[in-house]
Amino acid sequence: METVVHAGIYPHPAIVIPAVGGVEAKRVARTAAAMNELAGRVKESGADVLVLITPHGPMFRDAVALLVEEQLTGSLAQFGAPEIKFAWRIEKSVLQAVELEAVRLGIDCVSLDKRRSAAYGVDLSLDHGAMVPLYFLQQQDIALPLVHITFGLLPPKQLYSFGKAVRWALLRLKRKAAVVCSADFSHRLTKDAPAGFSPAGKLFDRKLIQLLEKYDVEAILNLDQQLVEEAGECGYRSLLITLGILDGETVEPEILSYEGPFGVGYLVADLTPGRKGKVQSFFMQQEESEYVQLARQALETYVRSKKIIDPPLTSPLCRQRAGTFVSLHLNGELRGCIGTIEPQQENLAAEIIENAIAAGFYDPRFPPVSEEELPDLVYSVDVLETPEAVSSSTELDPQQFGVIVEKGQRRGLLLPNLAGVETAEAQIKIALQKAGIAPEEDYKLYRFRVQRYH
Repeated sequence: METVVHAGIYPHPAIVIPAVGGVEAKRVARTAAAMNELAGRVKESGADVLVLITPHGPMFRDAVALLVEEQLTGSLAQFGAPEIKFAWRIEKSVLQAVELEAVRLGIDCVSLDKRRSAAYGVDLSLDHGAMVPLYFLQQQDIALPLVHITFGLLPPKQLYSFGKAVRWALLRLKRKAAVVCSADFSHRLTKDAPAGFSPAGKLFDRKLIQLLEKYDVEAILNLDQQLVEEAGECGYRSLLITLGILDGETVEPEILSYEGPFGVGYLVADLTPGRKGKVQSFFMQQEESEYVQLARQALETYVRSKKIIDPPLTSPLCRQRAGTFVSLHLNGELRGCIGTIEPQQENLAAEIIENAIAAGFYDPRFPPVSEEELPDLVYSVDVLETPEAVSSSTELDPQQFGVIVEKGQRRGLLLPNLAGVETAEAQIKIALQKAGIAPEEDYKLYRFRVQRYH
């Protein structure tokens, strides 16, 4: 299903609005024209909900803020234009789904209505990071229900994962979203810039635009954080969430304009998926198989509450038995792998649950998985077919078959299609080491196929 039907980077200088900027607005005419163009594309997109990420709403260091009041209002009175007013209906169903998905990934959210905002001492009025892009949408008579998000001061990969939670929520509710990434770039481009001059300002803007043009999401996620800090920006984190929402999509960014006449970088860019471009996906699959969903739920529940979930009785996984291995990876590196050659539980679902917890807690090569690691874990589940005896390595293929070596009570197993294991001899050698069997001993050799699920 088409989920993100528009995505764009919108700067938020109030001076771009003629009633605020007056004659000075002419200095950012290219920005205004580009934002008008993006707003027109939203109108033609077929979106039924507007997801807006702003850097200037209520902000928390350790959580993402979601505004859940029925309606959000605001005006540009603080910029000398009280006649420009806003009133946007909030889409609560999407916000609730986003919070559920984020919690599943271990990312905290703060849902703010009037009562909770008063308790936190924060204002629920629309901020200028939201109102400036919304002004251009209002000019196009766009009045879609709004999902208002303010990023938290979380690590880049957690913000990216939060974006994926937004994506999953939209998919689950079958909504078509226009994503507005409110983002100003460096505030330190010139000597009279709002945050003072720094050579890091132009370097940051140039670097980030180059990475966007190449759509190098991994490099954006791993951008030098000192450079980000020195640039004095207020949009990098909005962009990370947006990229997470676009996870798995084909994107070819279009740069509509960039200028910085007041010492702040204003980029307008279209990130709408669907054009010819590169598919980027990191950390987790955006649509996991039932096998991996069960493994993830089992380990996350156990990490957080030390409770073992029950097998889902209506699932087909409860109607079969098989040996199973659950593997965990973190940032591309193995983080745990435990399994059973032959089934030990009453059904495959129970087997997956048991081995997922074991992979996270009882792999002797690693410490137990922490709650902080959960959002970035990548899972795979291997379901083993019945092993068959072979007489020599000539009957093996490490890409197609796993291998089992056996001598008495000692057994060693190696799964197929593992990075760095290119030959049957290497596969056997590792399996023997795992079993504690010397190569010269008289051991039995088996091969097996697996079905690997992500």
